[in-house]
Amino acid sequence: MLAYDTDTAIRHLRSADETLARLISQVGPFELHRRSFNTPFHALYSAIVSQQLSGKAARTIYRRTRALFPGGRVTAPAILAARPDKLRAAGLSRAKTAAVHDLASKFIGGIVPNARRMKAMPDDEIIERLVQVRGVGRWTVEMLLIFHLGRPDVLPVGDLGVRKGFQIAYARRALPTEKQLHKYGERWRPYRSVASWYLWRATDM
Repeated sequence: MLAYDTDTAIRHLRSADETLARLISQVGPFELHRRSFNTPFHALYSAIVSQQLSGKAARTIYRRTRALFPGGRVTAPAILAARPDKLRAAGLSRAKTAAVHDLASKFIGGIVPNARRMKAMPDDEIIERLVQVRGVGRWTVEMLLIFHLGRPDVLPVGDLGVRKGFQIAYARRALPTEKQLHKYGERWRPYRSVASWYLWRATDM
């Protein structure tokens, strides 16, 4: 369940932007569902494992890494105690092995907060903290904010799907720059996550 009222969000976007209102009518009901996760650590671990892989390959490697630990429990201490060659044998690249070790270290050190602390933090602070983890960029954190935490006002201007959806919906001859999309998206506040979801859907039409 999302932490904001989607009907209110849709009404706001319709009144704020005529073109987006037409897209909303074409796409239909808003159907973003939060993805469950145990802790921010697990969400980021999964994201690192999945980078540049198909869904099937990512799930396979995730299962293999879980099998390395007692009870299949991937924890920060267990990751730090694991030999890098064992993680690599399970399918992680050298870069991803270094990244999950850094994630574990920063989770134990408090840079990556637990779920309770993260829930009380503003989006910008979450981004500032999590991009300190090796292999975690702004886009990865923005996806966590939208799909795991259900935050209402995230606009991933670097996402190719969002930019392409904007180009299609607004009949632009070229992709918008990140700066252009950020500027235009100010009218969608405080529901830019909802606008982003509809722009993603535009690429499917």
